Amino acid sequence: MLLPQIKEREYRFKLALRIGLPIFALIIAFISHTLITNYDNLQTSFYIEALVLMTVSIYFILYLIYNGFSVKITDDVTKTFTREYLYDFLNRELKNKKEYTLILISIDNLTDINALYGIKNGDKILREVSQWIANYLKNEGIENFPMGHIKGGEFLIGLEGNKERYKTLLELMCLKSNNFTVDDIEVKILGVIIDTNYSRELDYLVEKLFEILEKNKHSKNEEILEDLNPSEIESEIIAAIDKKRVDLSYQYVFDKDKNPLFKECFVKLYSEQEKIFYPKLYLKVISKLGLGIRFDMMVLESVLKNATEDDVIAINIFPTSLRNKRFLTYLKELLTNKKTNIMFVLSEMEYYSYTERYNTIIQSLKSYGIKIVIDRVASIHTSFLYLRELDIDMIRYDTYYSSYEKLNKNRDILLGFNTIAHEKGIRSWIKNIEDEASFTVAKEIGIDCFQGKYLSKVGED
Repeated sequence: MLLPQIKEREYRFKLALRIGLPIFALIIAFISHTLITNYDNLQTSFYIEALVLMTVSIYFILYLIYNGFSVKITDDVTKTFTREYLYDFLNRELKNKKEYTLILISIDNLTDINALYGIKNGDKILREVSQWIANYLKNEGIENFPMGHIKGGEFLIGLEGNKERYKTLLELMCLKSNNFTVDDIEVKILGVIIDTNYSRELDYLVEKLFEILEKNKHSKNEEILEDLNPSEIESEIIAAIDKKRVDLSYQYVFDKDKNPLFKECFVKLYSEQEKIFYPKLYLKVISKLGLGIRFDMMVLESVLKNATEDDVIAINIFPTSLRNKRFLTYLKELLTNKKTNIMFVLSEMEYYSYTERYNTIIQSLKSYGIKIVIDRVASIHTSFLYLRELDIDMIRYDTYYSSYEKLNKNRDILLGFNTIAHEKGIRSWIKNIEDEASFTVAKEIGIDCFQGKYLSKVGED
């Protein structure tokens, strides 16, 4: 029997005791009152009091039963802890244990299983995997550990001790799962691990586990654990935005004849102690905390502060900022007395379906000299839809295509996108061009704008 099931039995037993205690108390009170008032002759008040007591006790019992059934600590499908109860349990464990480890187990192909074999089979997979994990750990001498189903195909496990104690065990478990099947359905299981050396805050630990899981899906041997306290990072990034502690650098973009056309702005933040935060780190924090608009406003103000009328500057911004009234009002105020030409580079995984409104915003910005660039074209579906439906000025190909080998191999794909863009009057742009061979192939394909170390380094004028 799993620990969650043991805990649920304890919970129901305690609930039954709580339901019974008022009954016993009322009976004792009733008998005591009867004996004290008159053992032989019962008064009228006895019946009134008995009726009131019975009414109150019945209401109290029904109230407890109702609330008892509304509280559930195990998941119906997997028979593991619910996410809410697991988080409460783990928060207590993290508070009381000196060293603690969390393991995230993921059924990587659960979505495909649900689509191919049906949700019932998907639920069966979830049950079998939870039981398989429990049996595996039990065979390794680990019992009565908290395990919960937190979403989709993900299970979270808590174990006392540091991760070095369980790292090999997890690796062996994942290796053993390579041949794991349920009713001839292949189940792909991935696992990642972290401990309290990273943080003692559960939210940070879980967030980091999912980040490592995503990285490991693309690079099996990659595990990155920054030796930085996540709460401190968040505080320092917020302070950097508020205090406008920003470091801007630029790289020129050229035409096919190597004439400079415009320059792209690169942003780094720095703390009061001069600690540098690069986009890979600060963008994750900004997205999590909903600081995109504040960040974009700060960057835009910093860029325009030192820009000249002859500058044409490409700035990466959050697409959500472009659709925000407060940001648009601020942007137009900044550009009222500033003649700098601005290009906004947008990249978005989730498609924004209100394209008429989007196009209206884009058209209103063009009167201020702003051009719109869609990034990561030929790699994400949203970029293709925006190329098709928005009144944009330029597309930028994903960096996947930047090397000579990828340019050559995917020449026809890029030729197709280039044709679509040129027929709509849209220019194309590719970055990270590192050598003459890549530059030559990109020109042959018909790409209009080029950027990379081969042409100029970041910071060069």
